[in-house]
Amino acid sequence: MNTNIRRRTWILILIVLIGFFLFARNAGKTLVVDAPEPSDVIVVLAGETDRRPAHALELLNEGFAPRVVIDVPAHAKVYDTMQTELAERYIGGLPNAASISICPIWGLSTRAESHDVTNCLANQPVQRVLIVTSDFHTRRSLSIFRHEVQGKTFSIGAAHDPTQFGTRWWTRRQWAKTFFDEWIRLFWWSTVERWRR
Repeated sequence: MNTNIRRRTWILILIVLIGFFLFARNAGKTLVVDAPEPSDVIVVLAGETDRRPAHALELLNEGFAPRVVIDVPAHAKVYDTMQTELAERYIGGLPNAASISICPIWGLSTRAESHDVTNCLANQPVQRVLIVTSDFHTRRSLSIFRHEVQGKTFSIGAAHDPTQFGTRWWTRRQWAKTFFDEWIRLFWWSTVERWRR
């Protein structure tokens, strides 16, 4: 009897370990959703300014939407220059500058940013929104915008930065840090924050 209990316990432990291994191996891929759809506007979430806007411009040039809105923290500075000024300079130097505008962001979370974006798009005939953000941030961002913003349809495009994240997250230290940070945020959003009003 005692031997049977031990054997069953070891089998159960082995099953749990295999299940955890399979989850961990694919958990990086689970974070990434890259499914852009034709839209009325492309919204670039704040952050990763060397990757996200560039990917949005690629999608603009491919005809996914007629214009781009770039979220820029309204209160943030880089040394002595406001980020909004830097964004305006950046946009002014682009050949399709007339199709690009800035949305000042006051919130410090993706959820708060979704409300700022709603305000920026309030007086515009926009139904379909294509969000562009970092690849590891796509699943949570899409979930947040779909939950927080009513009356609009959202799709998402993933901007990839190989220095920050890869789906084989266990192979590089920075990827592992990004992976754990994003999974904690996704877990918090899914289990706690989305149920708060």
